[in-house]
Amino acid sequence: MNPDLKILIAEDTGSMREAMVQILQKEGYAVTAVINGSEALDQIRKQDFDLVITDYKMGEISGLDVLKTVKTKSEYAEVLVITAYGTVELAVDMMRAGAWDFMTKPFSKDTLILKVRRVAEQIRERNRSERLYEETRYFREELKQQFNVGRMIGSTPEMKAVFQSITKIAGSDSAVFIQGESGTGKELVARAIHENSPRKPEPFIRVNCGALAEGVLESELFGHEKGAFTGALRQKKGRFELAHKGTLFLDEIGDIPLNTQVKLLRVIQEKEFERVGGEETLQVDVRIIAATHRNLPDEVRNGRFREDLYYRLHILPVTLPPLRQRKEDIPLLASYFLGKMTAERGLPETSLTKEASRILMDYSWPGNVRELENALERVLVLTDTPQIDAGDLSFLTSHISGTEIAKDSWNLEASLDTLERELLAKALKRTRGVKARAARLLGIKEGALYYKLEKYGLLEKE
Repeated sequence: MNPDLKILIAEDTGSMREAMVQILQKEGYAVTAVINGSEALDQIRKQDFDLVITDYKMGEISGLDVLKTVKTKSEYAEVLVITAYGTVELAVDMMRAGAWDFMTKPFSKDTLILKVRRVAEQIRERNRSERLYEETRYFREELKQQFNVGRMIGSTPEMKAVFQSITKIAGSDSAVFIQGESGTGKELVARAIHENSPRKPEPFIRVNCGALAEGVLESELFGHEKGAFTGALRQKKGRFELAHKGTLFLDEIGDIPLNTQVKLLRVIQEKEFERVGGEETLQVDVRIIAATHRNLPDEVRNGRFREDLYYRLHILPVTLPPLRQRKEDIPLLASYFLGKMTAERGLPETSLTKEASRILMDYSWPGNVRELENALERVLVLTDTPQIDAGDLSFLTSHISGTEIAKDSWNLEASLDTLERELLAKALKRTRGVKARAARLLGIKEGALYYKLEKYGLLEKE
């Protein structure tokens, strides 16, 4: 029925123990059997069981001791108690202590099967709900990013090469390594590979390795047991478990600490790992897609990234070009982003003038596609007309050329002050003196704006 459902039987009567093992194994369950409470506790500490069937009386260590140990380690494992005739009151007490049900000796084969089927169905349903909860929690964190980066757009030879790579490698199960600057759309490529692969019906799980401290990262990747560290109030599944049968996207993998790299290499090679604070070895089947903006060969040479891990990840490489190398795609991207954002806000269609398009094409876009999207959103919020002109993009043009700043002085502080004063004056002019809008345009807080206006004598002029 379900070989993934793990059952432990603790029974000191040999004939009964062997009979239960045979019955449940024929039903398709994975069964482990021990002869007393001491061995039961050893097994419970070593690995997780979904159901523990324990006799109440087993010498020094009773079924109650087994029950307490099970519930201390995992709030989800169920316990089925076997009692002798005349000890029903004790069984009721054990149910109050957390047991799922009890059986009185002697019991029939059908009774055992019926009770185990009932608890098995309950456990399966709870596991489905638990996995759905964990997946929903992670997916909720990703929703904003997922739907704000837009779809992959491009007609240049560079992007056509990327599309061809995705088509070729999607059907494989080998590791994919995506190289590209920040903002080029590495996650979009990873999602496209997953969506075009046989693993599409299964989860796509993302981890931003650069955003998490070492201890937190290990817990996110591998999960942790209850009590593994301060604040670990319940068992938590890691992202490898959540991605089982699906795809795990390790974003900014170049930022992973060396200690964690060792553990990551093991799970990629052996497809097994332990949760933080746990002893049970878990098996997992995931496809790994890794991405980074760093030059990993340089990181390997400098001793910051393991060479063996690099070659395990660098099987199917995909390189994303920066936006400055595919400027012909900028009008397509701008049109898409503007259409998406106006539709989301219920605004009339917005277009770019020829001069505005030229400014977008001339700008170097160090933040790539992400910066382009953010810039257009900024303009859309601040503009009141259905057409974006060159003046709306002054924040891009104001620092393209620095000739006026440097011609009078090579003093860095003086030059920066000159540039800052000019930007403040232009922002006030662009927003007709409305301080709140000027602060948003400049990307600073309103209090900081007033401070700077006073510093340069612009507040009195206003």
